[in-house]
Amino acid sequence: MKKYLFLTIFLSIGILNAQTDTRIYDIINNVSAERIKKDITKLANFGTRHTLSDTVSNTRGIGAARRWIKSEFDKISSDCKNCLNVFYQKDLVKEDGRRIVKDVMVVNVVAIQKGTKYPNRYIIMSGDIDSRVSNPNNYTSDSPGANDNASGMAGTIEAARVLSKYEFENSIIYVGLSGEEQGLFGGRGLAAYAKEKGWEIIGIMNNDMIGNIKGVDGVIDNRTFRIFSEPVPPTESERQRRARRFYGGEVDGISRQLARYIHKTTKTYMPEMNPKMIYRLDRFGRGGHHRTFNDAGYAGIRIMEAHENYTQQHQDIRTENGIEYGDKIKFVNFDYAKKLTAVNAINLASIAWAPPSPKNVRIGGIVQASAKFSWDKVEGAKGYKIYWRDTTSPTWDNYQYVENVNEFTLKGIVIDNYFFGVSAVSTNGHESIVTFPSGILRN
Repeated sequence: MKKYLFLTIFLSIGILNAQTDTRIYDIINNVSAERIKKDITKLANFGTRHTLSDTVSNTRGIGAARRWIKSEFDKISSDCKNCLNVFYQKDLVKEDGRRIVKDVMVVNVVAIQKGTKYPNRYIIMSGDIDSRVSNPNNYTSDSPGANDNASGMAGTIEAARVLSKYEFENSIIYVGLSGEEQGLFGGRGLAAYAKEKGWEIIGIMNNDMIGNIKGVDGVIDNRTFRIFSEPVPPTESERQRRARRFYGGEVDGISRQLARYIHKTTKTYMPEMNPKMIYRLDRFGRGGHHRTFNDAGYAGIRIMEAHENYTQQHQDIRTENGIEYGDKIKFVNFDYAKKLTAVNAINLASIAWAPPSPKNVRIGGIVQASAKFSWDKVEGAKGYKIYWRDTTSPTWDNYQYVENVNEFTLKGIVIDNYFFGVSAVSTNGHESIVTFPSGILRN
């Protein structure tokens, strides 16, 4: 009898840990390629959205574009009984003789969906409003920026439409950031604003070009996408850096954990997709708005297409040697943009439905045959997952689920051979982002 009772409990725990939330599938199905196409077309038809372009016209320039974006967020909020707080966040950027050739007000469009339990904890999805042509200081020529980055902006608006139908424990921010092409000014301004307001930023998912499937090398791929993440925060202390030499963690910073979370959630709910983690801050020698949040000490990653086409990025509209240059609507694959928008939406929802990550995770087991852990209990967590992986593995591959404890020993697991982390799990099965140990248990 005891044998069967143990088997029943074991199977029950296995089913609990393996279950998925059917609401996530509804979110995927509710993302619309047609709405994304309509929004990309609207943004591209503003002619140019250069940071220094016209702000007075209602049909051309970045002023018209950001007013339209705000109006879309306002409509979404009206449809969900004012569930979004929509506003402009702005900073004056002075002429610098480089890419800011005249004083300009850099204006972000922010929409906040407040959480019911942790209203001061925020997970962010961003797209860039601005566009440019070959000369970064040319703010008058047509620059439709259909893929770079009307696609990311349209995806952010669409995610707000879909997720505004739900309530979440944590807050979600949907934001259009400006000034990216001129020096990441919008992201820097919002990160500083978050610091000033005392927001607890869980992380930012920066979407920059999510609509191209044909690379300049001729490769066509409508399922693979890249997740860029830096290894460790630039704000870490010298003491933390020295500790890493002895205890590990060179590839386990907060942004890398966010990247792993997105990889895992996508493979769970959208297994047809191929998330590819790229172990660097951004593309070689290039940058995106997530970097400004990293600079402020926040977790941040970049989600984008796998195969870029440089003939359509930062190009004057023209035809040379039979090649059509320019970031036009005709080159955007709206179904692919839908898929990557869904990737964002399900990760926003999963994180927003999850409890906070465990704090003060400590690890021990030096010269022992077991690995020991302790952490602060997380309010609202049903249980915890203690993860471990080979030191060369990019993903968390093994775990032990536990409940009603804030310390545990993994027997038979030698601490030297693996990396470890701990996440908190809610009653509905959603997990927090994994916390890598930051302290040592000596006893």
